[in-house]
Amino acid sequence: MSGSPLTEARIDQWLWAARFFKTRSLAKQAVENGKVAIGGQTVGKPSRCVRVGDALCIDRAGERYEVEVLGLSTIRGPAPVAQALYSESDEARLRREAARAERRAAEQGFQPPPQRPDKRGRRRLQDLQKGDGLPPWWPR
Repeated sequence: MSGSPLTEARIDQWLWAARFFKTRSLAKQAVENGKVAIGGQTVGKPSRCVRVGDALCIDRAGERYEVEVLGLSTIRGPAPVAQALYSESDEARLRREAARAERRAAEQGFQPPPQRPDKRGRRRLQDLQKGDGLPPWWPR
């Protein structure tokens, strides 16, 4: 590359350089699957260019990042450099953290048993799945 500053960069390269994805191929797949939007429009091709000031929406692992591009890079550097390439609004960050806390709370509700149920346990589970949630021997 010459010494001139970048005015635009490929979206898959930028996502990789900003450390949203571990590899460029994962960033490319996310773009092709419609997980990335620039200015509210879904990006269809990984060759689409991103510029400073663009607003990106990135869906990754069930979380939605809403960021503004502050800098461009096509090489992956240290994390502090990557974090300087974008800024996320406080509202978007709080929404993402609230959704993460909600998912964690929902996961805490179900605790799988430490081992497979025995014959009696399977019958109890089948009784619970039949409809009213009460086993047939339960007083009604």
